[in-house]
Amino acid sequence: MTEDNMQHVRTLFLSDVHLGTKGAKAEMLLDFLRHYNADTIFLVGDIIDGWKLKNGWYFPQSHNDVVQKLLRKARKGARIIYIPGNHDEFFRDFLGLTFGGVEMYENFIHIAADGKKYLVIHGDYFDVVVKHAKWLAFLGDYAYSFALGANTYLNIIRRRLGFTYWSLSAWAKLKVKNAVNFIGRFEETLAAEAKRINVDGVICGHIHHAANKNINGVMYFNTGDWVESCTALIEHYDGKMEIIHWAEMVALTTPEMLKTENKQLEIV
Repeated sequence: MTEDNMQHVRTLFLSDVHLGTKGAKAEMLLDFLRHYNADTIFLVGDIIDGWKLKNGWYFPQSHNDVVQKLLRKARKGARIIYIPGNHDEFFRDFLGLTFGGVEMYENFIHIAADGKKYLVIHGDYFDVVVKHAKWLAFLGDYAYSFALGANTYLNIIRRRLGFTYWSLSAWAKLKVKNAVNFIGRFEETLAAEAKRINVDGVICGHIHHAANKNINGVMYFNTGDWVESCTALIEHYDGKMEIIHWAEMVALTTPEMLKTENKQLEIV
């Protein structure tokens, strides 16, 4: 795709890519980045999964390609702001610095084209489990990884039967009452923080659940993720915010995509 054919937006928000894990949909994200250019790109945490990389190196070419694609966009003039999350918290040692055109911040106040102010933050500081019981967060991460692995095999079978992509882990998360309650509390807590610091809304990630809603007069946006739903948040040049569901916009039954996933399964 040529530069002229790409869709240009004012701001692009991505989070929870989890490069370094077998669940990361790197090929899907690369496809998305080939279709979208932005003046500013926010990487809202958990882009690289340091938790998994500590236990064993897994970083295939497609994951490296995502990194190189983002750095290439920086070289071409895009401003890239990286806000680390809990899985890439090692970057928090470098807050305030710039590497290869990528600026490191703990959080950021983004002013949209329409003048509205948004707190951009990963969100893990407002997750009680991550903050006060990290061992439980690690345990949950292992269970989540198992669900993602099962999901990969399930979707290969679904595609061969002619069905579209479906996320087992996302479905299970929304069906479990406690998980639904957790999501609701997380959203309300982030909205309350935005109201406390007197901004119009909050843009976050962390819980892998894309959202665009008004909570007590505060706009709450969650960018979603690139291991389950393949979603991103974009700001148009008029300040309008939109969640992009890339997995629903792209046919996932192409031979190239299926071939890539089959190769990844052979590596497992």
